[in-house]
This record gives sequence, structure tokens and C-alpha cells, in this order.
Amino acid sequence: MQTAIETELIHFEDWTLRVRPSQTPTRLLLLIHGLTGDENSMWVFAKDFPSHYWMIAPRAPRPVEPAGYTWRPISSPDSTPASGLRFGLPTLHQFRASAEALIRLVDAYQSSVYPEPSRRAGIEASEIDVMGFSQGAVMCNLLAFLYPQRIRKVGILAGFIPDGLEELVSARPLVGKEFFVTHGTKDETVTIDHAHASIALLEQAGARVTYCEDNVGHKVSVTCVQALKKFFAD
Repeated sequence: MQTAIETELIHFEDWTLRVRPSQTPTRLLLLIHGLTGDENSMWVFAKDFPSHYWMIAPRAPRPVEPAGYTWRPISSPDSTPASGLRFGLPTLHQFRASAEALIRLVDAYQSSVYPEPSRRAGIEASEIDVMGFSQGAVMCNLLAFLYPQRIRKVGILAGFIPDGLEELVSARPLVGKEFFVTHGTKDETVTIDHAHASIALLEQAGARVTYCEDNVGHKVSVTCVQALKKFFAD
């Protein structure tokens, strides 16, 4: 599969990653794909992102039929029916193991040497930026709530907050964190009501939210892609 920008496919520990290295990295950006996606899926959104970003797109650990991968078990006793959401409404419990694994991946990758001893793989800064689509956006929300000290900026594309994070809102873990949220009014996979409810929770938790809404389905409009690039410009 061709990707939107020049990248490298690598295998790191137990992960398959697609990476865009940077000659002068100052920020690490983690790209998290959605249900049935893979390490190639997110690059269309990252086209023309600033050169100071060293970008990593990991493949989720679980295969799903008929193709692609998922960040949570596809069959779980705590799934609850929800219109338009395949496999039921996701919960914090289902995603926690993948969130913990992603943090371990970032730590290991940042401390590694790639592709040669003279170039550092990743950035020494403790904070990273994250961006995800659909199920990947759910993962981004989870990472921000569970590891706020590790997350600086967050891009939420056609996503929502999973059940179980509401109890963390009152602690306001997201004070000072910047979120970009984009959603389509015609989205039948994750409804616009889910998006609006998630924004309210993010703001209650202290986040500063930039919102871009457009008349599209489960995708990101051209207008909102441009706003996304502006959000990650610094």
C-alpha cells in the first residue's frame, strides 16, 4: 500500500510500525488507527505535517475479520449494544491493556537507537502528541485521561470517550491539554451526539478544545483536515 508521505516500515520488539523519521526532531507524534485499520491508515491525515515531528504509526495487536486490526477484544462480556458502533460501545476496561502497551512502546522506542547510533530514535521529552481516527481516537482519549503527564496535544478524529472514563472527569486531569476534535454531522458509525457528549466531558476535565464540524459521514472533511494541520503546526 502506498502512503501519503515517505515512511519506513519496521519491526520493533513485538510491534509492526510505520515511521516517518525526522532529521531535526523536537516532537514525537503517535498515530493510532481505527477498527480494521493498520499501520498505513493514518498517513493521509499527517500529510504535510511539520518536519520536526518524528511520527510513529503502530499496528494494533489483534486481527479482525475480514481484514485489519483492533485495539480491543472483538467479543467481550461487558460490550453493550449501541446503534452504529460495531461490537458494542467500547469501555475503559477493554482498552486499558492496549493503552498500557502503547506507553511501553513509546518508552522503549524513545530509548532505542534507530536507524544508526548517531541518530536518536524519538525525542527525550516526556510529553508526546497523539492523533487517532474512530477507535484510534478512543485510544487517544484514554491515553490522555490515564497518562495526562505524558500527553501534550491530542487529535480526535470521528471518535468519542469510552464508558468508564466519566469517573475521572471530576479530577480534571486534562487541565492545560489541547484537543482538536473533528466530526461529521452525517456520521452513522459514531453519531454526532456521541461527539458532542465527549466534548462536554473533555471540557469538564479541563481540556481546551478546538472543534471542527462538517456535513460529512464517518470521515474528516477537507476543511477540517486543514484545521487539523494548523492545530499541529507548532
